[in-house]
Amino acid sequence: MEGVKYYLLPDFSKFSATTVLAAMGQLFYSMSLAMGIMITYGSYMKKDCNLEKSVRQIEIFDTAIAFLAGLMIIPSVFVFSGGDEAALGKGPSLMFVTLPKVFEDMTLGGVIGTVFFLLVLFAALTSSISLLETNVSIIRDKLGWSRKKATISVAIYVLVLGAIVSLGFGPLSFIKIIGLGLLDFFDFLSNSVLMPIVAILTCICIGHFIGSNVVSDEVELNGAFKFKKFYNIMLKWIAPICLILILVFAVSEAMGWITV
Repeated sequence: MEGVKYYLLPDFSKFSATTVLAAMGQLFYSMSLAMGIMITYGSYMKKDCNLEKSVRQIEIFDTAIAFLAGLMIIPSVFVFSGGDEAALGKGPSLMFVTLPKVFEDMTLGGVIGTVFFLLVLFAALTSSISLLETNVSIIRDKLGWSRKKATISVAIYVLVLGAIVSLGFGPLSFIKIIGLGLLDFFDFLSNSVLMPIVAILTCICIGHFIGSNVVSDEVELNGAFKFKKFYNIMLKWIAPICLILILVFAVSEAMGWITV
């Protein structure tokens, strides 16, 4: 229960602008924005699908699952680390270094750890499918390859690159880039640098050059777009500013210029 209290009860003495930016960055990553996943899957949706309703469902389920995941992980790590907040560091190290130590000290930890990482495997598999589908779709459209050829080619490329990166916790652990291991570095590069930059350029491109109507017209195919005005303002002005702040914060945190 001490861990649950730590997870649920807010400590406003530690609340700051960096806290808000960190939460925004996590939300940005959790929703899989600027990866091409939403665009690829959206292109497969039927025209009679209600996009606003789908967005609300994504928001609700994403938040609920994130809350449950935190409820499982944070209290247990907090307790088994003796209340050491440093053990709650985000990223791959929490998953592959801290949690195995927690399972090792738990009753039936071997069983619980096996089930946990099996579920992580399924989560990673479904995420990989969505990420691969974006690349496969692009290759099929640009090069005219068959789905089978494109899928096999992308899978081999990702398998080789992923195998090399995964060795950053083993034989290649001596390799450090800006003080980060291979997996942490590529996680930082993709999620904290490239994704915000792509999102910023997307907002500018659609909001100021192509025109936001290309999206709002699609939403209005099966009903009124209730938040159209808010969407236009958000796309053109609010979102780019927030994304720039997220980008600056993420880079500053990785370089050690600021701490959360």
